[in-house]
Amino acid sequence: MEKKHDSYWIIGAGKFGVKAAERLHKKRPEASLTVVDQDASALDRLDRLPVERVCKEGASYLEVYLDTQIVPDWIIPAVPIHLAFEWVRIKLSIKGRVEAFPVPQDIEKMLPNPIRGSQGQLYVSYADFLCPDNCTEPFDRCTFTGKPRKGLLFKRMEEISYKDYRSIVVRSHQLAPGVGGYQPEALKRSLAEVSKSKTPVLYSTACLCHGVVHAFNLEVCM
Repeated sequence: MEKKHDSYWIIGAGKFGVKAAERLHKKRPEASLTVVDQDASALDRLDRLPVERVCKEGASYLEVYLDTQIVPDWIIPAVPIHLAFEWVRIKLSIKGRVEAFPVPQDIEKMLPNPIRGSQGQLYVSYADFLCPDNCTEPFDRCTFTGKPRKGLLFKRMEEISYKDYRSIVVRSHQLAPGVGGYQPEALKRSLAEVSKSKTPVLYSTACLCHGVVHAFNLEVCM
């Protein structure tokens, strides 16, 4: 049987999306790469790479094509939004409304080096310095400092215990130096968990070192 080559959807054709395409092509030249961006001129930066270019908004693209039979092995978010959260918000709009609100300050105090975003979300990181963009994310220690890890951030976020909140985390995996992504099934599992929740949700994407978390309620239409 012929071996199946990995496929990747890179959502975003900016600086990080182009780097992701370059590094994945270098590491896995046989892989299938699709880059999605709503800006056609941004996609033009990929002319020299053997990638499929799709001019569409990223979260909307996922909303349509993740429900087909042609899905990738990995999704790489490379856009300045919390892509997984935006996808969940679109999917849940069918059955209700996502009412987002600022992540509570008590939760902010539980997480390392938090920075609050414009929508009340939190960006968190074990690093209090600018990480090298080609980090290989070794499991046991920091690439930059050489010191042992302070923990696994995705695990720490999964274990948040606060009132009746439910913490749901999509784990991002290292796919190439400085390139992280998650599998479609991880997104679909997170959606199923959110759909069952009767309490406020903390919805995160996180790797070993960095993460982003939104808080929301799901109001179901009767």
